[in-house]
Amino acid sequence: MARESLGLDEELHDYIVKAHPPEHPVLAQLRTVTAKMPMAVMQIAPEQGFLLAFLVRMTGARNVLEIGTFTGYSALAMALALPPEGRLLACDVSEEWTSIGRQHWEAAGVADRIDLRLAPALETLAALQDDGVADRFDLAFIDALKGEYDGYYEASLKLVPVGGLLVFDNMLQQGDVADPGQSGKAVEAIRAINAKIAADDRVDAVLLSVGDGMTLARRIA
Repeated sequence: MARESLGLDEELHDYIVKAHPPEHPVLAQLRTVTAKMPMAVMQIAPEQGFLLAFLVRMTGARNVLEIGTFTGYSALAMALALPPEGRLLACDVSEEWTSIGRQHWEAAGVADRIDLRLAPALETLAALQDDGVADRFDLAFIDALKGEYDGYYEASLKLVPVGGLLVFDNMLQQGDVADPGQSGKAVEAIRAINAKIAADDRVDAVLLSVGDGMTLARRIA
């Protein structure tokens, strides 16, 4: 998670943000509220929100899965890009953080598009599979516990159809993935999933240096 893209100075980051259409006022308000929190670094950068919304519109997504919601900025960005009949299923474990999101989803008029499930994400994903909703989601955004990324990946591949898109956040770990001297649990987990995706013939993938690194993986088999 990152409040601005890795390696950008403030001036260039501001330029990139302003090169997009104006940020929705409720998104801007939510970003300001979250920035005052001790865990504000967990919020995605605004340019990531623009990218997620663009991907929703470009793919024509009607059903979106989000794994890791925090205060709801990414969910709101994608929900605003959905058509009125579109739906987003958000997975998180924190009532405290997501309650902030709920307030802003209501203020933006898209609360009816968002189904929040408060439970460990792997449990929610398993329940979805048990309910027979394979291939239901057009796009999945994954931004939760890094040590569970492999589990999220495998479960999400069963929940998106061929042609569906998986989007992962924090795939550069502030650059630590490229530093042999870094060996924390999250870094090792991200190195492993990066290598797995690159070698996986079930997907066509690209790693972008947006935010803290975002991987787009399109299911092809």
